[in-house]
Amino acid sequence: MKTAINLNVNGTPRTDEVEPRLLLVHYLRDVLNLTGTHVGCETSLCGACTVMVDGQAVKSCTMFAVQADGSDVKTIEGFATNGELHPVQEGFWEKHGLQCGYCTPGMIVSAAQLLDRNANPSREEICHGLDGNLCRCTGYQKIIEAVNYAAGKAAGK
Repeated sequence: MKTAINLNVNGTPRTDEVEPRLLLVHYLRDVLNLTGTHVGCETSLCGACTVMVDGQAVKSCTMFAVQADGSDVKTIEGFATNGELHPVQEGFWEKHGLQCGYCTPGMIVSAAQLLDRNANPSREEICHGLDGNLCRCTGYQKIIEAVNYAAGKAAGK
């Protein structure tokens, strides 16, 4: 038995019929074809599936699509505006904050939430803000530099 859901995804209203047990990550990837949100561990440990739901960073592998009914969802595909990268995306580009890129969408979403809450975070605050996201390729230094770059860009530095 399918359930109707209504969401606003990256600024676009969506109405779909889904199985009640369909995870939000699979709804985004398989129904909406928004494949920037990655499926990593499926146990909420890695953060590769992180998206914004009503302004809150959420691991979409731990949320059913029906739980997001009526919500605003923002995936990595919704961060660039009119062809311009979000400051965190630009930071990852400029500071080489990625290697394989698998963790990058979740890192960017988490970092964007951090900067929304704290425009000038310390190194320790950046590390804490990214605590739920794992990267298996880097030593995190370039990721931290990318977030610091984005903070400076947003502050006009």
